[in-house]
Amino acid sequence: MGVEAVIWDFGGVFTSSPFEAFNHYEAEKGLPRDLIRTVNATNPDTNAWALFERAEIDAEGFDRLFHEESAALGHPVPGREVLPLLSGHLRPAMVDALLACKAVFKVGCITNNMASSHSPGSDTPMVSAMGRVMPHFHAIIESSKAGVRKPDPRIYLMMCEQLQVAPAACIYLDDLGINCKPAAALGMTAIKVVSEAQALADLSRATGLSFGGAA
Repeated sequence: MGVEAVIWDFGGVFTSSPFEAFNHYEAEKGLPRDLIRTVNATNPDTNAWALFERAEIDAEGFDRLFHEESAALGHPVPGREVLPLLSGHLRPAMVDALLACKAVFKVGCITNNMASSHSPGSDTPMVSAMGRVMPHFHAIIESSKAGVRKPDPRIYLMMCEQLQVAPAACIYLDDLGINCKPAAALGMTAIKVVSEAQALADLSRATGLSFGGAA
């Protein structure tokens, strides 16, 4: 089956990875490297991060629960200090690739986000980046609005339904392997975004299109 749609994650794909900001915060606070990622990986379906991205708790609840979860690992961190770390720098070459893909294919975005700080209507660097990119998609699914988040396979199928394409006709890009696995299991061509140049090169091979910035 030929390619009919390209589906994108947002943070870590169109923007630089928040993991860099996490590590900088950890170093600044004298915390173990990758502590924040460890907290987020513990009980990944029911932890503060998951609940917030499904809009089952508010920012105050996230602040409290994240503090409890990190404290359980021996290093209490207020959740309110983690949220600003999610904003990254926009990657113009990825935006150009999106526009090139849109000229040929359907394009959609599936993003795990937190309504209070990363949806239109709030004033953050992430929202500024989203405001520049989101209007270009044919379809958008935000976890905080859909009540389901990656890697739940349902969210990928929801996007296929919106775009009216079969999973096997889709390419999916995400910076997290755990989110790429269900896409691949459904039959999508999954591209894990490790770097901008690598992602553009892989996308070029998968689509047959040429992108500036590809390795």
